[in-house]
Amino acid sequence: METNTTTKRKPWVNWLLFIATVIVVFLLGLLANSVIERRSESKLYFQMVKEIPDWEPRNEVWGENFPREYETYASTLDTSFSSPHGGSAKVDYLEKYPELVVMWAGYAFSRDYNQGRGHYYAIQDIRQTLRTDVPQPATCWTCKSPDVPRMMQEIGVEKFYAGTWAEFGHEIVNNIGCQDCHDPKTMNLRITRPALAEAFQRRGKDINQATHQEMRSLVCAQCHVEYYFKGDGKYLTFPWDKGFSADEMEAYYDEVQHVDWVHKLSKTPMLKAQHPDYELYMTGIHADRGVSCADCHMPYKRDGGMKFTNHKIQSPLANISESCQVCHRESEAKLMANVLDRQQKTEELRRITEKNLARVHIEAKVAWDNGATEEEMKPVLQLIRHAQWRWDWVAAANGLGFHSPAEALRVLGTSIQKVNEARILLTEIFVKRGVKIPIEMPDISTKDKAQKYIGLDKEEMYLVKKEFMTTVVPEWVAKAAQREAAMNK
Repeated sequence: METNTTTKRKPWVNWLLFIATVIVVFLLGLLANSVIERRSESKLYFQMVKEIPDWEPRNEVWGENFPREYETYASTLDTSFSSPHGGSAKVDYLEKYPELVVMWAGYAFSRDYNQGRGHYYAIQDIRQTLRTDVPQPATCWTCKSPDVPRMMQEIGVEKFYAGTWAEFGHEIVNNIGCQDCHDPKTMNLRITRPALAEAFQRRGKDINQATHQEMRSLVCAQCHVEYYFKGDGKYLTFPWDKGFSADEMEAYYDEVQHVDWVHKLSKTPMLKAQHPDYELYMTGIHADRGVSCADCHMPYKRDGGMKFTNHKIQSPLANISESCQVCHRESEAKLMANVLDRQQKTEELRRITEKNLARVHIEAKVAWDNGATEEEMKPVLQLIRHAQWRWDWVAAANGLGFHSPAEALRVLGTSIQKVNEARILLTEIFVKRGVKIPIEMPDISTKDKAQKYIGLDKEEMYLVKKEFMTTVVPEWVAKAAQREAAMNK
C-alpha cells in the first residue's frame, strides 16, 4: 500500500525565499556593476596620452598621463602647514636650538640646518644650504632627484657615487618625483636606489618578494633612512646588517670603525644620523599592524568616481580626516592632542640631552686643554660618540619620535645616561688636574653666538653662497635646458 504525502510550505516561507533571492540578485548586480566600473576606471587610468620613456626624470611628462596625481604633487609647493613640532614651514633649527651648533662643531651641519620643506623643494634647498659650500661627494644627490637613477643607468652606480656634488650639478635638476617610485610602463612601485636592495640582500632577504603593501613603505625607505658613505668611493650604504635599532646600528658602526667627522672641540670620532624614519617606524605599532608610510602620508583620495593616491606627501596632521580617521574613530581634536602629547614628551627629553651634549663637548675641550691624555679620554670619547648618536637617531627622524614613541623615549634615556657617565669621568680628570669645577660655560644662547664660539664666520659663509647662487647655478640651469631641448627633439 503506497502512501502519498505532500509537504506544503507555509506562505511566509515562500515569501522569505523570494525576498532573499531578490536581495542576492541585487547584490550580485551591484558587484557586477562595480567590477565593470573598476575595469573602466583601470582602462581610463592607464590610457597613456604620451608614452613615458624609461628613466624619464621630468615630473611634468608623467603629469600628462596622471593629472590628478601630478596636481596633488604640485600642491607640495604650499608650505603653509605648521604644527608645534613639524610641518612644512621653514624652521631654522640652529636658531631654535643653538646647542646644535656646538654639538656639530667641525661638521657642515653647524653651518646650516633647516626644517625640510617637502619634495618639491629638494633641488632648490640643497643648492641653497650652506652645507654644500663644503666639498661634498655626488652621493649627496642620491635622494634628491629622479635624475639620479637616470645617471646611474648612464654611467654606472659606482662612478656616480665617486663623483663630486658640483660635478653633476647641471645633471641633477628635477625634484623628487614620479620615476623615483614608479615603473613608467606599468606604474607598479619599484626600487630605483640600489642601496636599499643591497641592504636587504645582506640581511638575506630578496626585496623583489615584497608585497604591494610593504612596497608602499619601501619606496619611502629608499631615502628616509640612516646611511653612510662607505670607503673612498663614497658608496651609499645602509648600516642594517645587525638590525634597525639605534643600538644595533651603533654596534655596526663601531665594528667597521666608521667616523663621519672628528669633533672640533672634544676630538670625538663622531657619527651623524641622517633621517632614520624607516628604522624608527619599524620599531613602532604602525609597522607591527601593517600600516604603511603611504597610508598616513599619502592617503587615498576621490575625484568623482576615481580613487587615487594623494601625492601631496605631508604630515598626517594636515589631513587627519583622510589619514588618521580611516582607522581611528576619535575626533580630530582628540587625535591631534594624542599626537602632540607624545611629541611633547619626546621633545622634553631631547632638549635635556642636547643641553648636556653641548656641555660635555665643551668640558672635553677643557680636559684636553689641561693636559688630559688619550688613554684618559678614550672612554669619555666613546661615551660621547654613543650618546650623541642615540640622540641623533631620534632627533634626525621626522615626526619627533611619533613613529615609535616608546622606542624614541628609551633611546633618549640611554643617551642621557651615557652623556652623564662621560661627564662623571671628566670630573675625575678635572679633580686629578686641579681644574676648577663646575666648568664655566661660554654664552651659546643664540645661533650667532654659538657659531662665533666654534669659529664660523657668518658673513664669509653667506658671501660664498651668494657667489655660488649667482654664478654657478645659472650655468647649471642653462646646461640642463639645453639637454632638455635635445630630449624633446
